[in-house]
Amino acid sequence: GKLTSRWFRRIIHGTLSDLTPNLPDGIPAAIARRLHLMPRREAFLEAHFPDAETPFEDLERARTPAHRRLIFEELFFLEVGLELKRRAMRAQPGLSFEINDRVREAVKRVLPFHPTTAQKRVLKEIADDMQRPSPMRRLLQGDVGSGKTIVALQAAIIAIENGYQAALMAPTEILAAQHYLSARRILEAAGYRVLLLTGSLDDEHKREIRRHIAQGNAQLVIGTHALIEEKVEFAKPGLIIVDEQHRFGVLQRFRLMKKGAQAEPDVLVMTATPIPRTLALTLYGDLDSSVLDELPPGRTPMVTRRISEDRANEVWDFLKKQVAKGHQAFVVYPVIEEQEETEAKIAEQPNLPGQTRTGLKAATKMYDELRKRILPGLRIGLLHGRLKPDEKEHIMRRFQAGDIDVLVSTTVIEVGVDVPNANLMVIEHAERFGLAQLHQLRGRIGRGAAKSFCVLMTGGKVSPEAERRLDAMVRTTDGFEIAELDLELRGPGEFFGTRQSGLPSFRVANLLRDRDLLETAKREAAALVSGSALDISKEDVTRVMAHLRSHWQRRYGLVEVG
Repeated sequence: GKLTSRWFRRIIHGTLSDLTPNLPDGIPAAIARRLHLMPRREAFLEAHFPDAETPFEDLERARTPAHRRLIFEELFFLEVGLELKRRAMRAQPGLSFEINDRVREAVKRVLPFHPTTAQKRVLKEIADDMQRPSPMRRLLQGDVGSGKTIVALQAAIIAIENGYQAALMAPTEILAAQHYLSARRILEAAGYRVLLLTGSLDDEHKREIRRHIAQGNAQLVIGTHALIEEKVEFAKPGLIIVDEQHRFGVLQRFRLMKKGAQAEPDVLVMTATPIPRTLALTLYGDLDSSVLDELPPGRTPMVTRRISEDRANEVWDFLKKQVAKGHQAFVVYPVIEEQEETEAKIAEQPNLPGQTRTGLKAATKMYDELRKRILPGLRIGLLHGRLKPDEKEHIMRRFQAGDIDVLVSTTVIEVGVDVPNANLMVIEHAERFGLAQLHQLRGRIGRGAAKSFCVLMTGGKVSPEAERRLDAMVRTTDGFEIAELDLELRGPGEFFGTRQSGLPSFRVANLLRDRDLLETAKREAAALVSGSALDISKEDVTRVMAHLRSHWQRRYGLVEVG
């Protein structure tokens, strides 16, 4: 027979009716009473066979009492699991760093400017954590250019001054190299020894660097995922800084921690991708969060404009004027192509077939157009994903040094390249970029004192979603506002490319729609685990743990639970 919906209804109804009347319910009665949650068995029945009176829009928005009950349950057990993970983490022996006048002086020595209030606040949060004997697990969020790196380096000094080593891990070679240059500039003058370890070094070099790490001569080691490859042994690891966390699997985070440590090193995870609070609670439920929400002084606000490509001439004239004033510009092209292997390994993004060469062709063609016809006389460079890492480095260095006026690029410049003199970015076919990507790209400019301009050029038909993205870019430069909208437009799975982020897949809950229930679940879970919920008995807690073990263990990989 056919699989009709009627057949399904009959089977489901049969199955649900057979559910034992005393279906085990892991949620403590006190919590169910407090939140007016219906019993589990009823919720299952009602969700599948709602009452005729149930308002349709409640069904659509998953806001019926039955839905609320099932969603809360899913989020509650997730949060209990995360809460237990945090406690297990905190119970492990960690390092307690001493912070005395000598350390404070050392930290002050590397401050190149007047720190922002946000930087002072965040450094204090980190320093307090480092003094505690339990291992620090902190997420440092800050928009592009908010000065995260300097705060991280100050944390490194606290560890180094206590006789420990610090490691900083970045997702790509160019980023690692850039961190290395800025760390050397800031730290070597103060007498610290900084080393760089990346996959592309020759073996002899790698051996020598590994020896320095193992003997403890290297105080700060900066590198790519080469740092977590088996052979690297730290003499005395104290602090691990992970940059751009969402590109690293959580497992890698832990592999790095086990390096030669008697006690767990402190961990600071940095990200320039503003993560909406809703998701930070779940995705980084095992981390405490610090936010740098203030840009350093001397940054001029940025102007973002939209223009359709039939007015391109005005844009090129404007670019010529900016270069004549001594500035530099980026021209960015959307392209989908194989990334270098190292990046692809980490990001595991599926390559979309058929477009591999087109974007590259477009960028190369534009490069020739600009050079020969549109901007003759200007020095123009081309940067794309097919270049070898050291060729990319070389071109970026020349751009940084001012030997190139206009850099035509596919999106390889997304993260972390600092050229304070570049104050104009033209993004071609801006409608093809995602919101987070546009925001990251725009963050490459506006790093100097000159007023900066981001021009979003659109070509062809712009979909309603793309309209919303472009409007948001013109309206605001606030990364958190942009992240919230991006999350709304794409949904949580898309937002992170869930496969690599370890975001659990939910059956009934939806992190966006149910953020209020998520907050409640987190609060209740914390109270239950910490024992501060007076109306919850020991038996209740035991029941919750048993339920967590039997139902949720496998799904959330909450292995350490219990």
